[in-house]
Amino acid sequence: MNADTFVGRSLTPLPQTSVVGVLVPIPEPWAQVLVDWRAKVGDAQATLVPPHVTLLPPTEVAGSDRAAITEHLARVAAGHPPFEMHLSGTGTFTPVSDVVFVAVAKGIGNCELLASDVRSGPLARSLSFPYHPHVTVAHDVPGDMLELAYTGLADLSAEFRVSSFTEFEQTPAGTWTVAREYPLTGPPHRS
Repeated sequence: MNADTFVGRSLTPLPQTSVVGVLVPIPEPWAQVLVDWRAKVGDAQATLVPPHVTLLPPTEVAGSDRAAITEHLARVAAGHPPFEMHLSGTGTFTPVSDVVFVAVAKGIGNCELLASDVRSGPLARSLSFPYHPHVTVAHDVPGDMLELAYTGLADLSAEFRVSSFTEFEQTPAGTWTVAREYPLTGPPHRS
């Protein structure tokens, strides 16, 4: 577990605070495929954390900052256009972290720009590791299960349009619930 991931993360917020995260959700039918694989390899987070690309890892915020955060995220979304994402193949962070992920093959730059803008203003924070957009499919499971996820999803290819990002809030039970969706309405990025 590290501070940059939703995986295995259950913070106990202080009174009058909440834990939020911002992500690009993976749409169906691929979301269910990824949930099923996480469950198959024994990842306890399979049903708690929806398949996603993280833009802002779990972050504790003051309740009094929620309105400013909503305004900030709306401004960020208004500054970025929708984009195409292609998930293709697998990768791993082993030995740094026992994680297998589905790789973002197209849309990396868009995610990097979005994540940088999201992690500014009232959500400014540093990361424990350099930002690397990906979709976690196995974390803190036995080595043979990491290998199963790595080889079993190696041929996965999923292409879809990203037209919004989602702010999630952690419940006391450790699950994540949608707080708000933010449509991407900005002009195309210049090449």
